Parts: sequence; structure tokens; C-alpha cells
Amino acid sequence: MKNLVSKLRHLFLRVDVERVFSMGYRSVYPQRQLMMGYLAYSVLGTILLAMPFSRTGPISFVDNLFTAVSALSTTGLSSVDVSSDYTFFGQFVVLFLIQLGGLGYMTLSSYVMFRLTNRLGTQKARLFNAQFSFPDSMDSEGMVKNIVNFTFGFELLGVLLLYPYFLYHGVEQPLWSSIFHSVSSFCTAGFSIYPDNLIRFQTDWYVNGVIIVLCYMGAMGFIMMTDILRWFRRKNYCITFTTRVILLITCIISLWGTVHLFFFEPSLSHLSAGDRLLVSLFHSMSAMTTVGYNTVDVGLLAPISLVILSFTMYIGASPSGTGGGLKSTTLSAIYAYTKNKLGLRPDISLSGNKIPSYRVETAITTFVFYTFILFAGVYLIALLEHGQTEFLDIVFEASSALATAGLSSGILPDVTVGSKLVLVVLMYIGRVGVITLGNVMLVRSTIRSAGRNDDLAV
Repeated sequence: MKNLVSKLRHLFLRVDVERVFSMGYRSVYPQRQLMMGYLAYSVLGTILLAMPFSRTGPISFVDNLFTAVSALSTTGLSSVDVSSDYTFFGQFVVLFLIQLGGLGYMTLSSYVMFRLTNRLGTQKARLFNAQFSFPDSMDSEGMVKNIVNFTFGFELLGVLLLYPYFLYHGVEQPLWSSIFHSVSSFCTAGFSIYPDNLIRFQTDWYVNGVIIVLCYMGAMGFIMMTDILRWFRRKNYCITFTTRVILLITCIISLWGTVHLFFFEPSLSHLSAGDRLLVSLFHSMSAMTTVGYNTVDVGLLAPISLVILSFTMYIGASPSGTGGGLKSTTLSAIYAYTKNKLGLRPDISLSGNKIPSYRVETAITTFVFYTFILFAGVYLIALLEHGQTEFLDIVFEASSALATAGLSSGILPDVTVGSKLVLVVLMYIGRVGVITLGNVMLVRSTIRSAGRNDDLAV
């Protein structure tokens, strides 16, 4: 047996696992390799979904592309009905793309190599760091193991909690449903194999509770999970400042959305206080974690509620998690920068913790570029729709796509092909990250301009 294991190990080591996971593409720039990898998987997913055995009827190329990118980016927006337009194999492809996008294909590559060699290596660490951001106190090798273990651990827990309940209550395909929704929840994808998403469980506290916990754990991320695990295991261990910021901002924004929807959303007024609280909490969570599940028709919400949910999706989840958006720690860094500059303080600190300048610079760059891309997306969709779609609905849909959130105002079936393609690009950018996109766009121009010393008047 040991000889067999040894031979298998040597066989795998002879294979360039990184090149296999990257679909054959190799680059010295990890950001470029990351983007090309996700592009390759988007194409592969589109081809698989276009196969006759993946769909129950004719589906256009754009709709298959839209679904594939939405699944890989863990967005959840869909221009077709996944439950009826795709066969079991097609739904399996969607789930595979969700898992790949939520876990990160480079994480899988790094994990395989780590298990084979017991080390990550410099190049693998660079690729992994390009995909996830985490504090300097956490090493890449430990994070790779934790990400894989936490992901499959929570997804298995979700299946064990949902399957008996679905089986007892006569839910169709209880095992497949529990697997699909557990993975989709933890990866904050928001895809459902039910035609009404999760509206059938609108007042079901048990199902809502399981989904909420899975979504929050996936969205708050692996930094927080690793930190809390160390806190339980080590005596006198102090929770990191990053984790405290993640918990604080997540609680504040979730509470704000819940309170607003509970007291000021007229379309929920017919519900009892308990059910209204559940629905309000669920949709505030759905926007905050960028999962995109819904238990009511989002298109019926008041305009002010759509604005608040759009802003919540814009902020999004936390770093090194499965959610999208600007990220909670980016918001905290910008707040700290603004507060300290207004107070004429030379250093940037928050609650007595000094924030390194490179973290602040990254946060500001992310905020500016993210906002510009969102504006560009809204502008292009508004032009392509020729005034046929409400502007607030366009803003909501674009915010959902870039944040990889998946909440929809219901306009997707009626928008033009051009608008769908713009949303595809926004979902793709939201998955790879605006900083990664910027690095890929500017790295060559930076190299070409090296050595120049022209002055710039500002």
C-alpha cells in the first residue's frame, strides 16, 4: 500500500498541477494567470451548459455564458430558470462552477501541491496571495489548509442539517436539494433549483436559519474562522484587529438593513411581526453577504429599500471570504483615513491600531476603481436599454453583478443582449477583483515607462 501511495505521489509530482488547473496557461504575473484561469473556466462552463444533455430546451449562447459566469463568480443572477431549463447534469455543472468559484481554483491547485510536497513554494504562495488577502500574521500554507477544511466542513454540516428536514417535509429531491443549497449558500452564490428561489421557505425559521449561518460564515471569511479557531485552541490568544473590524461592520450594516426593512418597507406590512423580522433579516443578510437569495419578490420593494440594498451590496462581504463587494475592511480603512486626515493626524489609525500605509493605499485604490467600474457599467446599460428600463433597476442590477450578489429587481428576462454582456463583464470583474484587473491592465505600461522622468503638473 505504501508503495502504491508513493508511486501515485511521484506521478502527480511529474504533472504540472498548476498548469492543469490553469487550463494550460502560465504567466510570471499571478494576477494575469488568475484572470486567464477564470476566463478559461467560464468558456468551459459555457460549452458544457450548451450541450444537449445539459438543457431541457433551446438556450441561447449568451444565456449559457451568463449562467456560467454567474455561477463561477458566485453571483446568482440568472437570465434563465436553472430549475427547469437545465437537466440534472446542467445543474451539476452550475454547482461545480459555484464550488470552483467559491473555493478558488488556485486554492485547489495550492492545496493539492501542499498535500503532495508538504510545502507551498514561492510561486504558489504568490498565486494564492493574488487570490486572497489576509493579515501578515497568517501564513499562506496554514490559510490554504484552513480554506479547504472550513469550506467542505461547513458545506457538509449544511447538508446534514438540511437533508433530514427536507426529507421529512417532502421536499422534492431532498438530498440533491440539500447539497446544492448548502454549497450555494456557503459560497454565497444564491443559485437555487426552485423556480421561486427560496420564497417557499419565506416563514420557515429552520431553513432560513441554516442558510443565514452558512452565508455569514462564507462571507465573513477564512480570516475570521482561522482567528476564532486559534482563540479556542490557544491560551491567552487575542483576536486580531481584522476579525474585530469584520464582525463589527457586518453587524452594523446587517442591523441597519434589517431595521429599515422591518419598519419602513410597505410590501412586508401584511406579515406578522415575527415573519417580517425573519424576512427583513434574511434580505439584509442576502445583500450584506452578497449571496443573493430571496424569499420575497425584490422587484416589489420600495425604491428607498432598493437603494439601501444596493449600498449594502456595494459594501459587500469581507476579505478572504466567498462574498464580493468593496469589502468591509476597505470601508474601515477609508473611514480611518478620512477621520485622521480631517483631524490633521500624520498616521492612519483606527481604535488605537495603526493601519499600514500600503493597506490604506490599496483601500483607496480599490474604492476609486470599483466605483468607476460600477458607474461605467450603469452608464453602458442605460445607453443600451434606450430608456426602456427604470434607472434605479439598472443601478440595482449593476451593483448586484459587480458585487457578485445575485439579488435582482426582475428586469433580466427583458434586457437586451448587450446589457446581459455588460453584466457578464461586471460579474467577471467582481470575481477576479478590481485590483487584479488594474494590475493586469497597467503592469506592461509600468514596465514600458520605467526609466522616464517626465514631470506631471497637478
